[in-house]
Amino acid sequence: MRLFLGLDGGGTGCRAVLTDADGTVLGRGEGGPANVMSDPEGAVAALRACAGAALGGHDAAQVTAVLGLAGANTSNAAVWLPPLLPFGRVRVVQDAQTAAAGALGADDGIVAAMGTGSVFIRQSRGEVVTVGGWGPVLGDEGSGNWLGRRFLAHVLRASDGLATESPLTRATITRHGGRNRIVAFARSASGADFAAEARHIQSHGNDPAAQELLDDAARVVAQSIAVLQPDASLPVTFTGGLGPLYAGLLVGRWPQRAPLGSPLDGALRLARIGFD
Repeated sequence: MRLFLGLDGGGTGCRAVLTDADGTVLGRGEGGPANVMSDPEGAVAALRACAGAALGGHDAAQVTAVLGLAGANTSNAAVWLPPLLPFGRVRVVQDAQTAAAGALGADDGIVAAMGTGSVFIRQSRGEVVTVGGWGPVLGDEGSGNWLGRRFLAHVLRASDGLATESPLTRATITRHGGRNRIVAFARSASGADFAAEARHIQSHGNDPAAQELLDDAARVVAQSIAVLQPDASLPVTFTGGLGPLYAGLLVGRWPQRAPLGSPLDGALRLARIGFD
């Protein structure tokens, strides 16, 4: 029996789906954070558990698998990770590739993948080009992690009289139990923790500080998309948890198209296409 597995993994969690040659879904799995750059050992454990749940007892040696992972482009995971996985054939790629394959299929377009991290992808005439995706310390502009960090920095600056103070900034200090507690939180917070902070901006979009932060985030995201636009005609597809937010903030800037599928769908599509 020929089996195919697609897996999508990032800083928040991972998901997998297993199908047979006819496309019938045989199993699904979910797991914890799987960023192979920031926590390779934890990522391997999460990926194996997630894939194992999807396999559900099927023979892994019969499986062709594609894993689209955050951090794969900067961690050399395409080399060191496959031998640690049980599949008959396996390929590890940057999550940008599976995001494009899922959102666009074989069509041309630009994908702004806006989750805990971020990456911008142009797929045109079979060629895939990426911008960003350099991780939580030096990149991932517009992502939940990036936005959450900037939000808390703004809250502290506002409390010093250096930035716009608002009901949201004051409420955030109260919610954390004081300014020092915000600093303590940031010392050990994960990307997912910072992304959770960004949700407070989304839910208070009319707040002056939130509006200032969102306007700046939209400008930064637009810069990355513009770099990939050859003549401002390629449709843009926004994906990820913050995708709808930026689709709204940048409506009318370029043609927009809804995603055909998810990054998980893209990973499965690449597995079914095959590789040599």
